[in-house]
Order: sequence, then C-alpha cells, then structure tokens
Amino acid sequence: MGIVERIKEIEAEMARTQKNKATEYHLGQLKAKIAKLRTQLLEPPKGSSGGGDGFEVTKYGHGRVALIGFPSVGKSTLLTMLTGTHSEAASYEFTTLTCIPGVIHYNDTKIQLLDLPGIIEDLVLMVLDASKSEGHRQILTKELEAVGLRLNKRPPQIYFKKKKTGGISFNTTAPLTRIDEKLCYQILHEYKIHNAEVLFREDATVDDFIDVIEGNRKYIKCVYVYNKIDVVGIDDVDRLARQPNSIVISCNLKLNLDRLLARMWDEMGLVRVYSKPQSQQPDFDEPFVLSADRGGCTVEDFCNHVHRTLVKDMKYALVWGTSARHYPQHCGLSHHLEDEDVVQIVKKKVREEGGRGRFKSHSNVPARIADREKKAPLKQ
Repeated sequence: MGIVERIKEIEAEMARTQKNKATEYHLGQLKAKIAKLRTQLLEPPKGSSGGGDGFEVTKYGHGRVALIGFPSVGKSTLLTMLTGTHSEAASYEFTTLTCIPGVIHYNDTKIQLLDLPGIIEDLVLMVLDASKSEGHRQILTKELEAVGLRLNKRPPQIYFKKKKTGGISFNTTAPLTRIDEKLCYQILHEYKIHNAEVLFREDATVDDFIDVIEGNRKYIKCVYVYNKIDVVGIDDVDRLARQPNSIVISCNLKLNLDRLLARMWDEMGLVRVYSKPQSQQPDFDEPFVLSADRGGCTVEDFCNHVHRTLVKDMKYALVWGTSARHYPQHCGLSHHLEDEDVVQIVKKKVREEGGRGRFKSHSNVPARIADREKKAPLKQ
C-alpha cells in the first residue's frame, strides 16, 4: 500500500470515529500518523537530489506575493490588471500551464506577483468567487495546510527539544484544555521520541503540538480576495468585506483595485529607508526596502543592505523620521527604522599612522627616562 492510500485509509478511519473524551487519544495518534506520512510524501525519493520535475522562478524585487485560486474566479485577469503580465490557463481546475511572474510597482518598490502556490515568501492572495459559497476557500485552505502552510496563524508557544538521555520532561505554564500529558506522550511515542523537553506556554491543540514536532511548517499571512462583486447584492458585498483578512474587488468593473494594493502593502510590512551621504541631499529615487519578516528593520539591517562591512565602520547613525525631518536622532545599531526614514551613517575616523602636529602618536624619544640619551654638560 502506497503513502497516498495509507493517508486516505487513516482519514476514513478518523471520519468514522466519533469525537468524545474516550476517543481523543486515538484521534491524536491518527493525526500524528497522517502528519508523518504527508512529510514522507513531500520528501524527495532516496538517491535523488531533489523533489522531482519542477522549475525555479528567479527572485526579483523587494517581496513576493502568490496568487491562489480556481481559474473561474478571475485569478489570471487580476494578475494581468495589476502587473500587465498574461498567464495562460486551461479550462479546468488547477491548470495554470506555467508560472509567469509579474511585477507590481507600488510606493517606489517592486513586488513580484506569482500565479503559482508553490513559491511563497511574504503573502498569499487567495482569489475567490463572491457569487459562490465558502467551499472553495475551505478546499484551498485544506490543500495548503496539507503541504505545511499555516494561513494567518502564528507559531505555537511550545518549546520542544530532543535529548539523547533523560526521558521526557513535560511542563506547562498555562492550563491545558485541549491536550494533556498522556496524549503528548502517545504522540511522541508515535514519532519514536523517548527523550525530549516539552514546555507549553499556552493552551495549544494536538495539531499545534504535531506542527512543532515536525518543525517544517511555514506561517504566512493570507488575504482573501473576493472577486465578481458586481454580480452579487450589496448585502453580500458588505458581509464579505467585513470578514477578517478579506477584501472585495471586481476585475470586470475595475473596482477597489487601489484598496487591494494598499492592503498588500500593509500586510507585507515593507519599510522604505532613504540613504543620505554626508554633505549631500538624500537619495529619494532608490530606497532600501526592509521588512521584519525578511531580515529586520533596524539600523544594523540597513547597514547590511548597503555593505557588509559598514557595521564595523559605523560610529553612529543620524536618522530623520517622518515626524521630525529637521532634527535628526543620534542612533545605534539596534534603533528600529520606520517607513520613509532618512539615514546617514557616520563612520569612525581612521587615525593616520604617525599623526600630525600635536596629535602625533609616535615619537622617537624613549618611553623610560633611564633609556634617554644624556646630553653633554653645558660649558662654563
């Protein structure tokens, strides 16, 4: 029996099992088995160097956004309207024939938009049909979770570390209502882990604990884009627009596309920083784009973007913020930069060997008085 067949068999068993206090341990073990099998399914076969046939899209710009959705929702049309790039698709589901990346120029930055779910770094745009039920959203979310993506979730507050000896150490700093110590032991036994440290800092679930053990989950932001609002009533549009992490648009009538771009910008958290050379005007044409999810937004991160050795040479930084353009702050490496800050790096002065004048650092005179050459006595 193959891995896919085993996964389907376990899923069928979970569907048949009633959820109650008596079966929660059994269901927890079944979830752990499915997670292990799905990890094996994603791993490349033994003896091969990769995961099979595929391709790579060259990274471009300051961020990456992936478009996900069924062809009938106007996903390719949205890609064309935002970037001017055409993506060819067939007439049946999940059939984008190749990945043709487009680039959005917004707020002096370049954002790469990909009509492909397999290459995701910063944000997911899940394009849905406003005239249909929530079934598509549930299907796409389930498919992404099966490959290790967690949408609009943060990593669980669970500390887990394997050990060589000492058995399993289980502790918690918060009351647990959805998992207990016995179930954790059974899940660890399923993974053949007999020595580990486990610390729960929140009331986590069985799925959260399995994700921590697997260690290969990716937590990413997702915006649900409901297209075709021109074919539904105003009450439905209002209901969809008020849902969390959602925005409504119409590619046909070109409605709300500017709000979509602004929402993408806010979710990605990009920070534009302008450099100012000494005794010169700031360069407002090409900003350095930082992000908390891709390196950080401190002065040290800005220095690393400019040059790797700039951190060692920096004495301090002058930062002009949006609220006080005329009065710069003297900042260190740990200072957090905001959007549209202007930064001037002041370097350490390198002392010339020998120095000049009264600042001369080297002398031929001996350091000790005993070593000095005695002068001849004056003539009487």
